[in-house]
Parts: sequence; C-alpha cells; structure tokens
Amino acid sequence: MMAEAVLAAIPWDQAATMIDLEGRTPIIGTIRDCAMHFALYKPHARSNARVLLTRPVFREGRQTRTWILEPEEIEQLTQRMRREAN
Repeated sequence: MMAEAVLAAIPWDQAATMIDLEGRTPIIGTIRDCAMHFALYKPHARSNARVLLTRPVFREGRQTRTWILEPEEIEQLTQRMRREAN
C-alpha cells in the first residue's frame, strides 16, 4: 500500500482513468472524479476498481514508480476528499 503522503501529493485535477477488472466502461476524468465515483460504488465494485494514473508515483519498497492505484489507495483518496470538504 502507498504512503498517505504520496497520495496527498497527487493533485485533484490530474487526469486519470478508473478501470474495472470486470470490464465495465472506464471513467475518464480527474483523480477527484475517480474518487467521487469510487465513493458511490458497492463493496464488490470497489474491490474490482483500479485507477490508472497519467503520471506514475513512487511506491515504497519498489525500485520503479507505478501507474496504478489499488482499491485501498483509492479509498484513502476518498477519505482525503471528505476531510478536505469539511
């Protein structure tokens, strides 16, 4: 899992694509768009969601940067969005 500080550094307006491992139509928008949609998903859909980044991010324990956010990381973005809204 990615450190929260790395996720906090991803700007809300960065282009991203939410993909679904079951083949549903991708959501092309911003990181904020992806987090907002993820917040509405049911648990099964959340477990199949991934966000494809347009700029890779550093992931601790790996030598290379990564292009994909896992469901736990998307959930952290959703929590960040809620905190910033209050």
